[in-house]
Amino acid sequence: MDPREISDRLEITDLLARYADAIDHQRWDDLDGVFTADAVIDYTAFGVPRGGVAETKQFLAEAMPGHVSYTHLLGLPVITIAGDTATARTPCQNPMVYLDADAKEQVYVCGLWYDDRLVRTPDGWRIAERVEEKCYLTGL
Repeated sequence: MDPREISDRLEITDLLARYADAIDHQRWDDLDGVFTADAVIDYTAFGVPRGGVAETKQFLAEAMPGHVSYTHLLGLPVITIAGDTATARTPCQNPMVYLDADAKEQVYVCGLWYDDRLVRTPDGWRIAERVEEKCYLTGL
């Protein structure tokens, strides 16, 4: 790999980590630095509406505080770079804690892949399209 490809891969990997960190810490506005302004975000595999950044931020702000805690555990992405565009396929396990009817903590886990289309912008790499692919959902 040449130095530019190494740099691109590190920047994309950092971008994927910043997405997970923003979600896990409910910093919805940080997603503006992860996605392009016109990004399409498709979480329909888990029953969530497909939309743009604003719609996704609104959905997350309403839905995620209903959980006691959660974390995105990302695996190693498979990244393919072609000039100023790239794709990444990243495995994720997402354990989520909620309170059941007896106020007892329960855990369910979403297993998925993020399939991303990325573009290089003047501000660095951004996700232009993200599609979740469901692998499993257990514990519900």
